Amino acid sequence: MAEVSLKNVSKAFGKIVAVDDISMTIEDGAFVVLLGPTGAGKTTTLRLISGLEKLDSGSVFIGGRDVGNETPAQRDVAMVFQQYSLYPHLTVRDNLAFPLRSPILKTPEDVIAEKIQKIAEVLQIPHKLDNKATELSGGEMQRVSIGRALVRDPSIYLMDEPLSSLDAKLRADLRVELKRIHADLGSTLLYVTHDQIEAMTMATHVGVLEEGRLVQYGTPKDIYENPSSVYVASRLGLPRINILPSELFPGNHKAPQIGLRPENIKQGDGIDAKVMRAEHLGDQTRLHLEVAGHPVTTLTDPHQDYIPETTIKISPLNPLYFDASGARVV
Repeated sequence: MAEVSLKNVSKAFGKIVAVDDISMTIEDGAFVVLLGPTGAGKTTTLRLISGLEKLDSGSVFIGGRDVGNETPAQRDVAMVFQQYSLYPHLTVRDNLAFPLRSPILKTPEDVIAEKIQKIAEVLQIPHKLDNKATELSGGEMQRVSIGRALVRDPSIYLMDEPLSSLDAKLRADLRVELKRIHADLGSTLLYVTHDQIEAMTMATHVGVLEEGRLVQYGTPKDIYENPSSVYVASRLGLPRINILPSELFPGNHKAPQIGLRPENIKQGDGIDAKVMRAEHLGDQTRLHLEVAGHPVTTLTDPHQDYIPETTIKISPLNPLYFDASGARVV
C-alpha cells in the first residue's frame, strides 16, 4: 500500500470545471470516502488518480512518485466501478484471476489459485467459484467485482459507488464486509459515494466535495460535530440538520442562522412547536414539528405517542451557528 497525494489538481470538460484545485493526502492504510451529490467531482477525482483522465493542472503522487505521465497500468491502482463489469462467459474463478494473468503482472498459476481462494473466503463466495458470472445474484456479482480488485496488491484501491445499485439490506451487509476487509488487509482505499451512511460507517476520513472543490476534510466525527458550513452540515446526519433563523429562539445569538441536529433539540421548555406527524421506527421516533412556519425534525422517546396539531415546547441544545452566506461562525 502507499500514501497518495493530490496537489492543486484541476480538470475541466469544456466550460464545466469538474475538479477545482483539490489538494489532499490519503495516508497509507486509510479508508477515505469522497462525499458529495451528483456533479460534485467525485468520480472525476477517482479517474484522475487512476490515470483514466488527464490532469489539466496539478500533480498526483502515489508512494511519493509523480504519476502524471504514467499509464493506468503503470500507476498500480485497482478500481471497482459502480456496475459489475464482469466477463459473463467466464466463471467466478476466471473473473477473479483475470487481472493476475495480465502481461504486466504475469502471476504464476499456483499463486493465482492461492489468492483466489483467500479472497473468495473473505468475500464468502468460495462455493461460487465455478459458477458463471451470469448465474450469480446482484450481490454476488458485486462481491466478485470487488474481489477482482482485492486479489491484487495495488498501491491503492479506488471504488466508485460500488454498492449503489444493491438493495438496502445487501448494502448494509457489504458495508460491514468492506470495513472488515479493509481492517484485515490494511489496504489504502479511496471510496466515492453520495450516501452519508456509507461515509459515516466506513471511513477513517471524509472529504466533502462541492462543485469540484474540497470544502472540508477530516474524520467523520469531526465533520459531523464541527462542519465548516451549512452545506457540509447537511451532507452528514440523518435526519438532516435543522437550519433555522436564530431569532426564533430567545436570547443573544452570534449569527443569523442556527443549526440544530435532531438529537440537539430539548423538549419541555422554550418556544411553541406544533406537532405535524410522528414516524415510529422501533428504536426511535422521528417527530416532525412546525415552528413559526419552519419545519423542524427531532428525535424522541419511541414509547411516547404524539397527537398531530398539538403543541409542545422545544429549546436548542449545543447549537451550531452560521452566517447569512452559510459559513460556520464559532
